[in-house]
Amino acid sequence: MDKPNFLYEKKLWRKDFKFVAGLDEVGRGCFAGPVVAAACVFAPNSKFPASSAGGQFSISKNEKEKIVINDSKKLTPKQREKASEWIKENSLAWGIGEGPASLINRVGLGKATKVAFRRAIIQANSRLDSKIDFLLIDAFYIPFVRGIRRKNQLAIIDGDEKIFSVAAASIIAKVYRDKLMVSLSKKPKYKKYGWGRNKGYGTKEHQEAIKKYGITGYHRKSFVSTFLKG
Repeated sequence: MDKPNFLYEKKLWRKDFKFVAGLDEVGRGCFAGPVVAAACVFAPNSKFPASSAGGQFSISKNEKEKIVINDSKKLTPKQREKASEWIKENSLAWGIGEGPASLINRVGLGKATKVAFRRAIIQANSRLDSKIDFLLIDAFYIPFVRGIRRKNQLAIIDGDEKIFSVAAASIIAKVYRDKLMVSLSKKPKYKKYGWGRNKGYGTKEHQEAIKKYGITGYHRKSFVSTFLKG
């Protein structure tokens, strides 16, 4: 199967869309922690290798130093770390947005995810001399984005497996969220939940900790209550 490439971006660049952003999110299925979205913009007509190169970008002759851009779930933690650094150095702009557990508990996961996307777009725009003018999104559209109507968005199923900028967004979002959960796990009151290992997902360890110690302000109440009822 082909790796993510710039085919979608190139079609839009030819139509004079200058700042095409790929967007993706991580953490939707977690028991704890925020849902995190990212936006990533590359330069028009970027000459990076596409799918024929397997999505790999050599920054040296050493095989171990190759940068791999793909759906973040298909990469190892070390590959994601290297790729995230490369993306931030080589993209025109990138942005991160959070939908914290408190927001998820108040308005629901769907709305909180869209808030995270809008926040990521705002941050990416702050790094540009103009504004993002088209969105490529994994799976669904984003309402109420200032300056970008539905006609200037394209939602693609499995976009992180097909579109380079979406795959890049999935990587920087995953690295950011994992680091956040590891940081939280080091605080004495949260160590018992094992977030450094499970990143807030509902592993057996996490489930047992919830049963024993209850929930925290970082837990998603509806997710946990569904689990407890089950």
